[in-house]
Formats: sequence, C-alpha cells, structure tokens
Amino acid sequence: MRTAEPRDGTDRQATHSDPTPWPDIVAVPSASRPRTAVTAALVQRALGRLPLRARFAGSGDIGLGGPLIEVRDPAAFHARIGTGGLVGFGESYMAGEWDAPDLVAALTVLAGHAAELIPAPLQRLRALWAPRHPHAERNTPDGSRANISRHYDLSNDLFALFLDDTLSYSSAVFRGFPAHRDLLAAAQHRKIDRLLDLADVGEGTRLLEIGTGWGELALRAGARGARVTSLTLSAEQRELALERVRAAGLEDRVSVELCDYREARGTYDAVVSVEMIEAVGAEFWPVYFRGLDQLLAPGGRLALQAITMPHDRMLASRDTFTWIHKYVFPGGLIPSTRAIEETARDHTSLRLARRDAFGAHYAETLRLWRERFTERADEVEALGFDAVFRRLWTFYLAYSEAGFRSGYLDVHQYLFTKENLAGRARP
Repeated sequence: MRTAEPRDGTDRQATHSDPTPWPDIVAVPSASRPRTAVTAALVQRALGRLPLRARFAGSGDIGLGGPLIEVRDPAAFHARIGTGGLVGFGESYMAGEWDAPDLVAALTVLAGHAAELIPAPLQRLRALWAPRHPHAERNTPDGSRANISRHYDLSNDLFALFLDDTLSYSSAVFRGFPAHRDLLAAAQHRKIDRLLDLADVGEGTRLLEIGTGWGELALRAGARGARVTSLTLSAEQRELALERVRAAGLEDRVSVELCDYREARGTYDAVVSVEMIEAVGAEFWPVYFRGLDQLLAPGGRLALQAITMPHDRMLASRDTFTWIHKYVFPGGLIPSTRAIEETARDHTSLRLARRDAFGAHYAETLRLWRERFTERADEVEALGFDAVFRRLWTFYLAYSEAGFRSGYLDVHQYLFTKENLAGRARP
C-alpha cells in the first residue's frame, strides 16, 4: 500500500510493522468540549454567510444556497478543524467525514471567500495559532531535494495515468473553452512554444531549463536546434526524460542533469523555467533570480511561467503550514506578481519586458487531469496507491482547480531581458 509521505518523514511505502500509513487520518484528534464548541460556532458562522449549503448530519442546512457540502461526522469534522485548522479540513475529507456532490464548486466558493473565513481578530493573531513550517522543509539544497522527491518521485506511472502524452505537469494554453481532452497535448505544445518564442530559442541557442519535468520542453527546444541543458532534482523524472531524449535522437543537443539551480554553471543565451519558482521559497527568491541573472549572457532572455496569488494573501499566509505543504508540496510557496517583479528589480539586472495571465486555462487543465484521475482510479489502485491517497489527490486537484476558477490563483508567463554590454537590449 503506497501513500504520500507525511511531514514527519515516515516512509511513503507502508511496511508490515506500520499497519496505519495514515496515522493522522485514522485517529481523530482529541479536543476539549469548549474548544470543539467554539470551533463549531466559528464554522457555522463562516459557512452560514456563504453562497453554499452545508448539511450537518442530524441537523438542517445552513448557508445562503448553492453547492452542497455534506458533513457526515460533525464531531470529527469540528475536532479536526479545532486542532488543525484548514489542515484538519483537508484531513477530514481524506477520512471521508465530509463530501460534496460537486467538490470543485464547493471549494470554489470557499476559495473565493478565503479572506473572510476566519474572523478578523483571529486573522491578526494568526502567528499565535497557525502551525509553522517545519525547519527541515526549508528549501536549502538538501531540503529542496527532499521536498521535490516527496512529490515528483511518487511514481512516473502515476503521473502518466492522468497527464497527456507530453507528460506536461503545468498549465496548458487552449484555443477556447470548454477544453476537450483530445486537445490537451496540442495545448501543452502551444504553451511550450509561447515560452520558447518569448526566449527567442532557435538554431544554436544555448538554453538552460530550470525544472525538467519529464522533458517535453527540452525536447521541443532541441528540435528547434537549441543546445539544451535541463536541470532537475527528481531522479525518477530525470530517468524518464533521458529515455525520451534518446528515443528522439537528441542526445547530442539535450542534456538532463540532476542538479540544483544554485549549482548551475555556464553562460546561456536564454533561460526557461516553468512553474518551478513555487518550490524555491521566499527566503531564496533573491538567490534564485541572482543565479539566473548570472547565468544569462548579456542580451539574454528569461522566460518564466509562475503560479501567483494576491500579494496581501501571500503575506498573510506565507509562514503558515498548510494541508498542501503536509501532503502535496512540502516547502512550497506561491508568490505574488509583486513579489516576483520586485525581487527581480531589486536583486538583478533583469528587466521586465512582458507579462501575460491565463488563469482560466489552468482551471481547464486541472479539470481534465482530475477527470482522468477519477476515471482511472482502478489503475491508480493497481499501482499500489490506497483509497486515502486517492481521496487526497482528488481533493488536491479539485482544490487547485477551485483556486483558479475563483480567481484566488492565477498563472503568468513572464519575459525578463538582460541588457547587453553595449547598452542595447536584444530585440
């Protein structure tokens, strides 16, 4: 029985001596009656003001009407939220204590009102009650390797079940909505080509990619005639990416290295990085951008794709340990556009030339992944991933989709340029 690795560092693979690979899900946390009562009152207050319906077993509906949330075990639901906050809310779903006929719609309402769910006085005291990031998950070189491995080394076969044939694990760019699954691979190529065009990648371009994924961008750049160096911290991703490079006959143009961005060396005409900045951490954003600046030749171009969130919400939540950190992306932090642009401005010679937003495209990308993951649940189980893991990933994909549908999250493609030595910007 395989599981996602929890934050306490226990193995992803359950052993015979560990019959409960999900200890925080199997056991409902104990909470005092006063704490549970206060939590129940706060939950009732929050949900009662939202455009949804919350149905608690043994009592009537609350809310202003809209998507339905069914709480099957109110006592456990309130105990988890009372002790773990929003981490407990996600764990309660994993435990099957609540559900929703349209999970994305319900979560979209919650995401759209995220700033209002917790009363203002408690928001101001967040530092006192919200859990903090474990020190071990800082994105130091060693910490980054461990954090990346816990997600991206789960199983190449798992990701292949719900991604398209390009194995692209980032937002696609569609021609119209609703997006059709059969067009996802073409939409991923459209996204990649836009980035390569922004970076002016062509014959002979010395290109550095930060974050290989499973190699599709590197392959597409190599096919243009670029000389590509791609860096990853995932051993499993690198292994498959190298197989794909060999199958494409591009070994002479594309190299894939198991290497941290801080260890990169050389000089490049262009750097491309797709949704990797979310794994850098605010502490290391200046290091990241300075490193890219140093690697770029004068006149070079940086094409960056990044998920973003509103600046005020980023500041309010940046130090909080969340359900996503515990179960999906340890050490992750989504930046704001302001944080990205100010960091580049204050720490590098890079200059912002262009920024394009396309958050609605990410919502559609996630919908297609979620639907495919659901349809292939039996195959996910056959790979050794248990029912709790499947609920975890259903919640993760729906939670992410809701973030983009509500506008709480967005995704941008950036172009930064580096002035050449003669003071002439590259066209």
